[in-house]
Amino acid sequence: MATYQEHALDGASPVELVVALYDGIIRFLYAALAAAERDDVVARRVAVKRALAIVIHLQARLRMDIGGRPAEVLSEFYASVFALILQASSGNSPQRFEAAIHCVRDIRDAWRQVSADPSTDFHLKQAKSASSLLPGHAPEIVQIPAEVDSGSRWTA
Repeated sequence: MATYQEHALDGASPVELVVALYDGIIRFLYAALAAAERDDVVARRVAVKRALAIVIHLQARLRMDIGGRPAEVLSEFYASVFALILQASSGNSPQRFEAAIHCVRDIRDAWRQVSADPSTDFHLKQAKSASSLLPGHAPEIVQIPAEVDSGSRWTA
């Protein structure tokens, strides 16, 4: 017998599925943050690995041929978040985990607005994936604060 969680996203639109993936990233980043605060290296790495797997999945699903500039911006965002998560993990930095959570939450909130906008319903039914939304419906990239973006010396 299937559980509620297994059916929770049945019938969800592509955008609602993307929102659920962002929720997953945030959940795993909070787990990594908690592990970093208690110096639990194994738990931190497990949570980071799961968050990064979702980021990689989202980036791999982008359709640059259909999404145009919004897909490019999302690709850049995913690369930035990936790097920030790696920096947070390698430095065991709660502040960087919090910055990553903030960035992902901002973009998730933008996708939620897209899913709630009835004018996008027609386009969502025609979309083969959430990354093929029409230009103007994708969220804008979030700037990572300068104090967080301090180089590229990450080793996971």
